[in-house]
This record gives sequence, C-alpha cells and structure tokens, in this order.
Amino acid sequence: MPKRLRLTRRFPVAMTNDAYRSLNRFAQEAEITPDEALTFLFEHFNSVTHEENLNHRLRLFKAELGERKA
Repeated sequence: MPKRLRLTRRFPVAMTNDAYRSLNRFAQEAEITPDEALTFLFEHFNSVTHEENLNHRLRLFKAELGERKA
C-alpha cells in the first residue's frame, strides 16, 4: 500500500524567477502541483541527482552567489 501524501510541513520559499518557472514547468509536464513536485524532488533527491554534477553545479552557484546577491 502506498504512503499517503500528507503535506504537513510548510515553509516560506524564496526563489529566482528562473527557478520558479522551472519548478512550474516540471510540475505541469508531470501533471502534478508545484507542492507535489517539490515533495517528489526532495523525497527522491539522491536518485534524481548525479552526485558529480551536483557538486560541480553547487560550486559554480556558490562562486556566483556574492554577485547575484548584489
């Protein structure tokens, strides 16, 4: 029997317009809500990310973070 999807944890999220559009595009293509899309991505984080790519992209993001905040 599948686990019941209960969205019991809520938190305010701030994201860039590009991230918001990507999330909504993914949710639409998957025919689920953005809340369900985030739940899916985080519940299956290790299987939907490639560890080497993730580490590389995170380093790039962190290197640009100061400029992006300005």
